[in-house]
Amino acid sequence: MIIVTGGAGFIGSAFVWKLNQQGVDDIIIVDQLGSDDKWKNLVNRRFTDCLHKDDFIKIVQEDKGPWKVRAVIHMGACSSTTERDADYLWENNYLYSRRVAEWSLRHNIRFIYASSAATYGDGTLGFSDDHEKIGSLKPINMYGYSKHVFDLWVLKNKLENKMTGIKFFNVFGPNEYHKGDMTSVIYKAFNQIRETGKARLFKSYKKEYPHGGQLRDFVYIKDCVDVMWWFLNNPDANGIYNLGTGKARTWKDLIKAVFAAMERKTNIQFVEMPEAIRKQYQYFTEAQMNKLKTAGYAVNFAPLEETVRDYVVNYLQNPDPYLGR
Repeated sequence: MIIVTGGAGFIGSAFVWKLNQQGVDDIIIVDQLGSDDKWKNLVNRRFTDCLHKDDFIKIVQEDKGPWKVRAVIHMGACSSTTERDADYLWENNYLYSRRVAEWSLRHNIRFIYASSAATYGDGTLGFSDDHEKIGSLKPINMYGYSKHVFDLWVLKNKLENKMTGIKFFNVFGPNEYHKGDMTSVIYKAFNQIRETGKARLFKSYKKEYPHGGQLRDFVYIKDCVDVMWWFLNNPDANGIYNLGTGKARTWKDLIKAVFAAMERKTNIQFVEMPEAIRKQYQYFTEAQMNKLKTAGYAVNFAPLEETVRDYVVNYLQNPDPYLGR
């Protein structure tokens, strides 16, 4: 049995898709389906049962459970970088993760969890996943801090050789549609282009970055779940790892790729960035990927233009845009 928390969410449901592709369907989904369209991510999936996250944590706290569990893939979290309720993020992202991790350790269950590139803050301290450097990081929003403090708990308790944390960079791809404002710029741009013929990007407020020249490490969801599958099957590959392509690209590159995939002429409108997020904005992210390579994974992701085309042509322009069977 494999438990996937956040299993109806973006990365979680994509990993369930990967498991299904590998013939695995003995899966427990843990999530809070709520009132959005997250449930649609499960329609094409095969799994044993779906539990509310509150019911699951009760099982964990009571140290009960009717299953023989091989692994917990802990993707469940509030992933909104603009969430202002610090108490909620502390409880939901940090304390919940601790309880599930401690339960997994007690029962010798493989534990793989989602950290985030948001832990790197404004990037001035670099993007190294060296354990010795993680303690010096300074996230610039509460979401990033809630992820960072769990990484610190792992390292403080010397658990880095007993579990795997993944610092996801800018992940995009099918099954992200329920995320509202947190959907990728690709998804937003696709709909803007279809409706108005142009795409909007935020202006730059740093002279060293032209409008559209801000740089991010964009990584496709299919590449992410391939790495996660590798981690699941390589239990000695423990520690905290970056997961990006290792090559930053500009927002303008990204939008041009969307227009090309839609066979449209590039037409970008630069708009003012909301004041509320200007001080929390990352102008540059780029994953250092040597650690994952050294661990034995062949980091050889497809170019941005190819992955954007796959997303647009095979999903966003498809009547059923979800990861299939």
